[in-house]
Amino acid sequence: MINEDRSTWKATRDGYGKGLVSLGRENERIVVLSADLTESTRASWFRDEFPERFFSFGVAEQDMMSTAAGFALSGKIPFCCSFGVFASGRAWEQVRISAAYMNININIGGSHGGITVGPDGATHQALEEIALMRLLPHMSVVVPCDLIEAERATIASAGIKGPVYLRLGREKLPLITDGYEGFEIGKAHIIREGNDLTIIACGIMVYHAIKASDSLKAEGIGAGVINLHTVKPIDKAAILKAAIKSGAIVTAEEHLIACGMGSAVSEVLIQEVPVPVEMVGVKDRFGESGSPWDLIEKLNLMPEDIVIAAKRVLKRKRTT
Repeated sequence: MINEDRSTWKATRDGYGKGLVSLGRENERIVVLSADLTESTRASWFRDEFPERFFSFGVAEQDMMSTAAGFALSGKIPFCCSFGVFASGRAWEQVRISAAYMNININIGGSHGGITVGPDGATHQALEEIALMRLLPHMSVVVPCDLIEAERATIASAGIKGPVYLRLGREKLPLITDGYEGFEIGKAHIIREGNDLTIIACGIMVYHAIKASDSLKAEGIGAGVINLHTVKPIDKAAILKAAIKSGAIVTAEEHLIACGMGSAVSEVLIQEVPVPVEMVGVKDRFGESGSPWDLIEKLNLMPEDIVIAAKRVLKRKRTT
C-alpha cells in the first residue's frame, strides 16, 4: 500500500544526496562537482562532509563535464550535479565526447527533471533529456520513482562501466519501493502482472500507473505495472514477457512523448512482439510556470489519463 500522507513523501534528489554521502564514506575515489546548484541538487550534503573532494564550477556546466573526464581518467569516480536541462542540453557536446565517446564512468545527476519543477517555468523544465541522453552510445539512463530507488541508483552508478545519467526531481513523491530489495540498473521492477494490458512507467508516473491500475481493477480490467527505472540499457526480457502475457502496452512518462521512454519501449516491441501501444506523456510543447500538480493535470499526466489510454489500447487489442 502506498502512503497517501504527503507529509511522508520525499524527493528523488534527496535520495541522490544520501547516495553521494554513502559513497563518499565508503570510497575515497568519489568526487562531486557542482555547477552552482549545490543546495538544489543536494550535493551540499556531500560538500559538508567531504569538502576536500567537492568542487564548485559556478555556471559552467561544460567546464564541469570536461574536468570530470580528467578526474575519471585519473582514477577518480566523479559525480556531476546540475539541473537536468543544463546538464543534458548546455553541456551535451562535452557529455558526448568526454563521457560517452570515451566510455568512462562520469555520473551525471540531472535534478529538477520534468514539469514538476513547477514555478521555474519552461526554461528550467527538462522534458527532453531522456531523449538526449539515451541516444548517446555507452550512456546508461536511470529515472528513479522514489527516494529509496534514487539512493540505490546513485550508489550503483559508481560501479557501472561508462557514463550514467540519473534523472532526479524536486517534487516530493511517495515511497513505492520501500521493502523491495531487488534494485539493479538495467533490470525492471515488476510491481504487478496483468492479463489485459501492462502499464510501463518511470519516475513520478510509476505512482500514477499504480493508481490507474487500481482504478482499472475496479472495472474488472487486469492492468500490470512495470517500474522501468532504467530506460537504457532497457530490460527487453521484461517488456517482451509483459507484451506476450497481456497483449497490450501503455507507457507513461513525465517527458516528451517523442524519443522518450515510450519510444524506447516501442523500439523493443516492434522488432519482436508488435502489440498495440498507447503513450502517455507531454505532447509536442514546452512546459510553463505553475504549481507542479496543476501542471501534471493540465498536461494530461494524471492516473485518469492513463486509464483513458488503457481503454483505447484495449479497443485496438480486440480489433487486431
